[in-house]
Amino acid sequence: MSETKLPHPGHDKHLCYLTNLEFHKTNPQDYKQLIQNGKYFCQNCGRVAGDAKNLCKPVPLQDPGV
Repeated sequence: MSETKLPHPGHDKHLCYLTNLEFHKTNPQDYKQLIQNGKYFCQNCGRVAGDAKNLCKPVPLQDPGV
């Protein structure tokens, strides 16, 4: 079987990828830690995460100067 090619480095840690693997169902506590205190949303999938590294195209929920 061939290896799955990901769209970009680190994608295996992004919520869109993890949710497709049903990570939120198999590891609910770990998933909750990723989304807790959401500070960023993904311009691709719309999911929210506490850390930008867990999203493909993170954008701050709030402007830094506000």
